[in-house]
Amino acid sequence: MKEVAVEQAVGTVLAHDITQIIPGQYKGPKFKKGHIIAEEDIPLLLSMGKKHLFVLEKNDTDVHENEAAYRIASKAAGEGIELTEPSEGKIELKAAVTGLLKIDRERLYQLVSQDEIMFATIHENIVVRQGEKLAGTRIIPLFVAEEVLKKAEAILGDTPIVKIVPLKEMKVGVVTTGSEVYNGIIKDAFGPVLVEKFGNLGSKVEKQLFADDDDEMIADCIRQLIDEGMDIVGITGGMSVDPDDRTPSGIRKAGGEVISYGAPVLPGAMFMLSYIGDVPVVGLPGCVMYSRTSIFDLIVPRLLAGERITKQDINGLAHGGLCLNCKTCTFPVCGFGKA
Repeated sequence: MKEVAVEQAVGTVLAHDITQIIPGQYKGPKFKKGHIIAEEDIPLLLSMGKKHLFVLEKNDTDVHENEAAYRIASKAAGEGIELTEPSEGKIELKAAVTGLLKIDRERLYQLVSQDEIMFATIHENIVVRQGEKLAGTRIIPLFVAEEVLKKAEAILGDTPIVKIVPLKEMKVGVVTTGSEVYNGIIKDAFGPVLVEKFGNLGSKVEKQLFADDDDEMIADCIRQLIDEGMDIVGITGGMSVDPDDRTPSGIRKAGGEVISYGAPVLPGAMFMLSYIGDVPVVGLPGCVMYSRTSIFDLIVPRLLAGERITKQDINGLAHGGLCLNCKTCTFPVCGFGKA
């Protein structure tokens, strides 16, 4: 940045806003930072009492902040993302559809390792809805060298770092276990909760079966639901370590490949994830019924997006896996489930 006489400023880039004041009529920026001074600007600047200006020295190959932000944002944005117009050098990425947000964190960190590039996102693996703000990018200076921008574009390549994966409309089967419900001693309260929870994610509970505390009966119910074309099966009740809780053994007997029995999440520690072929079979602990937010909200949306969850994915929930049970729940705008 340097100071020059107004008459010698033609062709230079203004380094700051210049405010115009017309008493009783107007007060506001007449020239904004980044404006290139033209010959016709000189009389007006002099009438505003400006004899000298602070301007930026720009190389012919330097790229303006608005263009630079667009080039970065357009390559970073993937499916389901829309861009805002540049505003003071910044572009925001917003959700154009509802779905599961995914961020390529490794390449995001590579991108911002360049001192002149800024790119910030919200946490991934949450359900976002149309219009929500997901990320923002800009360069730090008013102009950036073309070589810096090309490095950023090379990191971005042809694969986006921010995208939305649509949630599939899956057919859901539910097996409710427990002798007290099976024998009609108490009324099932879990099923209606799952109808609502899956419904909020765009899927439908197509069928609910009831089983006594018998692992063979539980296994038969699971097999029946899969044979009838269910895309995902949820098992409720009996997920504790009590000897008479037969749900885990019933899942195994049905042929379930157990990925994890237990999760580093509260509420949700007794969660069980298994697969029978490509069908996820999830053992849902009681907390899913009575907690506003639980392991259900961290794992099930990812299953509905078509992800195959691993043991490593579940272990990764340990950092951020404690829900604080806030009086007013703001999930997902909180730390729960965020690594």
